[in-house]
Formats: sequence, structure tokens, C-alpha cells
Amino acid sequence: MKVEAMMKTEIISVRENVSIEEAKKLMESHRIRHLPIVDDQKHLVGIVSDRDLVLDRIPNQHSPSDTEVQSVMTKDVITCHPYDFVEELLSIFYEERIGCIPVVKNNEVVGMITERDMLYTLIQLTGAHQPSSQFEIKVENVSGKLADVTAVIRNHNVNINSVLVYPGETNATKVLVLRVQTMNPLPIINHLKSEGYNVLWPDTSGEFV
Repeated sequence: MKVEAMMKTEIISVRENVSIEEAKKLMESHRIRHLPIVDDQKHLVGIVSDRDLVLDRIPNQHSPSDTEVQSVMTKDVITCHPYDFVEELLSIFYEERIGCIPVVKNNEVVGMITERDMLYTLIQLTGAHQPSSQFEIKVENVSGKLADVTAVIRNHNVNINSVLVYPGETNATKVLVLRVQTMNPLPIINHLKSEGYNVLWPDTSGEFV
């Protein structure tokens, strides 16, 4: 999924000389937590979050009404492009511990991506927002295994909402996590087991049956 498909395009931004008090009011009125700071050409020069605007961050305890946001803004801003892949941003959010990434094209801010946006995108990518069932299968880490498993599912005329692949306990195995569009996955699971697949979840030996 490309960033442009899920970024927010209604951008609320301010100039460097806006006071902290004004910036806080703007955030509260628009219910946002981040403000990009732009210059006269609308080029990104910094960013502030609601945490940057707390009183103990204000230099020399000046009043919020006479302190400009440039004194507390982050100047080295991590950005992305509309054509970047959302999946690649997940690791950036995690590793950099940031809550927002401005989307920049031709030096102008054209969108914003927040942690909440990323969480919703992850839900969409996993298919968890649709009525479905999930199961996990341990397979050998060789080519063609995913195709073999999906062939079994195809025989049951059931759509696949999402497929995730996790590393196994060793390099010799991997775990396929499939979400299928049915509320009764038992026929598929039993079919997979009859073909010799190791179904890790759900455990049909207990109450699930």
C-alpha cells in the first residue's frame, strides 16, 4: 500500500514565529497532536507535538504567549514521500519512537501519517476488520508451500482476506498466518491436517471442536 492511499491531506501547519499558546489552541481546536512548521514557501522546517508545548519545555520559563514554536520545534524531521510503501514506515515508527511522519513532495508538506493511521492500516492489511477466521500453519521453509496451502483453501471456495509469514523456530520452518472469509474454518483445517500440515491454531483437539 502506498502512503498516498492513506495519508491525511488536510494539513494544519504554522510558521516559526507563531506562539506556543497559539499552537496549543490550534491543536486543541482541530484535535491533533502534531503541527508541521513551514516557511514562506511552505517548505517544511520543523515539527512540534503536544508534548513539545508543555511548560517545562519553554526556554527560561517564558510565557507561552511570547515564546515562538521555533524554540521548541524538532528541526531534523523524518519525512516520507507519497509513493513510499506504508509497510516500510512501520519499522521507522518503531525504531525512531515517533508519533507522526510528514509526507513531503517537491519540498512541500502534502500529507501527514500518524501512529493511529498506521494502526488502522495494519488492521486493514491483516483483514481483521472483516468477518473472518484465522489459522496458523507451520510449514517447511521451501518454495511453493504457500501455493500448496492456498490450493487446499481454493477447493473449499473460500476467499483469503490476508496472508502473513512469520519465521519459524529455526530457519528450516516458517509459519503461515491466513485469515479466510468464513466463520467455520473446520473443514479447511481438517483438510489441511489430512494433507499432513501442522496446524498450530486453532487447536481442534479441545473445546474448539
